[in-house]
Amino acid sequence: MSGITTHVLDTAKGKPGKGIQVTLEKKSGNEYQRIGGGKTNDDGRLPGLLADDYELESGIYRISFDTGSYYKSEGLKCFYPEASIVFEIENPTEHFHVPLLISGYGYSTYRGS
Repeated sequence: MSGITTHVLDTAKGKPGKGIQVTLEKKSGNEYQRIGGGKTNDDGRLPGLLADDYELESGIYRISFDTGSYYKSEGLKCFYPEASIVFEIENPTEHFHVPLLISGYGYSTYRGS
């Protein structure tokens, strides 16, 4: 399993956020470099967020979700066309689950298990 995982739940619909483009980046100096990504599946999960052989390191990471395209495909408007979450990994041997809960006019996250 990837050291970083995610899933998206559309809390307004009570259903998974499927087909959402996700990008994972690691901060290097003042810039972010893409290290993984893809689209969420029918269950709102992205099993291949990172390559299996990617070795996590301590540092600052950013995971971004293209919520604008998701809502557009649903025929809905939203206030947040993108949700980006910046987090720090101190112990890269741990597992990091970063879920996203969305509605058209708000989002939240937490460190999952």
